[in-house]
Amino acid sequence: MRIVSVNTGKPTEIVWQGKSELTGIFKYPSGDAIFLGFDDVATDSVIDRKHHGGKDKACYLYSADRYNYWQELFPDTEMPWGMFGENLTVEGLDEDHFNIGDILEAGEATIQVTQPRQPCYKLNFRFENNDMVRKLVQSGFPGIYVRVLRPGTVKKGDQLKLVEKCDSVSVKKVFQMLYGAEPDNDLLQKIISNPYLAESCRKDLLKRWG
Repeated sequence: MRIVSVNTGKPTEIVWQGKSELTGIFKYPSGDAIFLGFDDVATDSVIDRKHHGGKDKACYLYSADRYNYWQELFPDTEMPWGMFGENLTVEGLDEDHFNIGDILEAGEATIQVTQPRQPCYKLNFRFENNDMVRKLVQSGFPGIYVRVLRPGTVKKGDQLKLVEKCDSVSVKKVFQMLYGAEPDNDLLQKIISNPYLAESCRKDLLKRWG
């Protein structure tokens, strides 16, 4: 898997429910390498620390392969790398092939899969489409959040390498449990008992299914 773009953003003002607020979702390709730290990506903007950044969601990855799917849905929308707010745009990234707890090397950094992305209303602003969050949920292409086990720099052209596979549940199945209509108690127990799952995701699953 090759990293085709590393992306960062600056605080951008939006108006939500009549109130002005800042968001860091507007990310664009960086010409320089970026540094993956334990809590976030250096030089990037993480505004909503309750839902982004921190040790369980220090960096967000999205598949370059999914962009064609979205371009067909939104043919008139320009889609630079970073459109989904991802820090790393990666060729060959598939949520169905990565499990919670998998360990990977990205450039000089070592990272670990923690959860799928849970989209919020700010993605609607990025796409200028009030239906975008729903479409992302329906697509099954959420992207992947990771924790950083060893900080380091990552640049365009670096490889993303799987170095340790975890015998757990795929990112896609976790996403389906977050948003699907049918409960699966055995699968739920396997997911929430995984020590590598992001704590906020564990809480959301328990809240959803009791």
